[in-house]
Amino acid sequence: MKTEPTHVVQFARIKANRNRIFFLFITFICFAVPAMADRFIVRTSGGPVPIHTNCSANGNCIRVSTLGDPGSQFFLLTTGALSNAPAFVSSLLNTLGVVAVEPDQIGNVMGATASGGVPPALYDNTPVDYFGNTVWRGYATQPATQIVNLPNTQSTWNLTGSGVVAVIDTGVDSTHPALQGALVSGYDFIRNEGGIPDEKSTVSLPNPPIVQGVPPAYVNDSTAAVVDDSTSAVVDDSTSAVVDDSTSAVVDSPKYSAFGHGTMVAGVIRLVSPSTKIMPLRTFNANGTGYLSDVVRAVIFAIGNGAKILNMSFSFPSSSAALQTVLNLANSTGIIAVASGGNNGQNVAVYPAAYSTVMGVASTTNSDALSLFSNYGTGVHVGAPGEGIVTFYPFGTYAAGWGTSYSAPLVSGTAALLLSIQNASGTQAAAAIAHAQAISASVGNGRLDVYQAVLAWRAALGM
Repeated sequence: MKTEPTHVVQFARIKANRNRIFFLFITFICFAVPAMADRFIVRTSGGPVPIHTNCSANGNCIRVSTLGDPGSQFFLLTTGALSNAPAFVSSLLNTLGVVAVEPDQIGNVMGATASGGVPPALYDNTPVDYFGNTVWRGYATQPATQIVNLPNTQSTWNLTGSGVVAVIDTGVDSTHPALQGALVSGYDFIRNEGGIPDEKSTVSLPNPPIVQGVPPAYVNDSTAAVVDDSTSAVVDDSTSAVVDDSTSAVVDSPKYSAFGHGTMVAGVIRLVSPSTKIMPLRTFNANGTGYLSDVVRAVIFAIGNGAKILNMSFSFPSSSAALQTVLNLANSTGIIAVASGGNNGQNVAVYPAAYSTVMGVASTTNSDALSLFSNYGTGVHVGAPGEGIVTFYPFGTYAAGWGTSYSAPLVSGTAALLLSIQNASGTQAAAAIAHAQAISASVGNGRLDVYQAVLAWRAALGM
């Protein structure tokens, strides 16, 4: 079984003027994450199926719930302790109308260990106009934009994207200034609530952190300024307890180790495609874990609520018939699906990136090499920069992230640019994005080149 990361958080303290500045040094410890033996995803042929009766008679059934609308073919069975799980599954499969049964897996949003210190772009908090939004200059002009040829694309064709990208993740900061006007109603599948799932509501703080700014350059050394997929937010002395107390820390606790992930992913999409709308679908907790069944529900929701692109910066260790089925359905309706390729540094398939209807994305360095942490080979359609990507972070601030989590939304944003020219299917978008900069056979079609992707799409349309 593939292992998935959890985080250990340490703090490096540097004196700067009168205030202490805290940097989050985040590393990974890997643990095996099993499928849940008391949760099963059942697919039926449709119509009334006596799942309740079978479950109650053979497995001490606690709850049967649909994973979609009332006519859904997918159900989640939650049971009590099972003395013989294989026999229970066999009994379900022998029920008339039941097509498939599988354990409900646990997946993780993707993050990788940081390297190289804080990217210089994170020091540049000068406000600038970016297609009608005020953002930090370091965000708008960071190296990744040049590497993927984004400014040239925007200036040549005046493209800012269109459509709705469903971000299946941890939620977003709904009040972040740079996301105002960008969000459409989504769903919180953990709390079963409609609307815009706000990440800030998933943490308990004595007071929200007050952003002090970015650190001065002299603290950019090997002992500090190391960030990962959680935060490089800097707080002033008056709120230092937020990150300096094991009982109240935002990220000084495994339960908050992925806090901010969804906001960061959304920020990368908006970097490439600033006119695109974001539909946040919360299926992962602040600790980075989430159930396969909630992801299946999110895909079904996205199909039925107008999403044109799916961004999936997470992975499951094993293939799932249920997830593959709903992603095939999404593909048949014209939805473009993008997923992170994983951060194990191996030639290994993870899901959903490895499905043929999904564009799996590897991470590349700023010098066009495969990132050491990135998976490669199987399931990789293209690579994209994934080291020190500057993006939005909760509480209205910015952070830098490492991992295929931040490579995938560069591709999702590119797909949204293609949609602003003319609607494209997943197959058409994948063909255009395949016009990439060749760097290694391990990185599929090469490193993302937004300009070449748009040029190829325009050529396919006879423009």
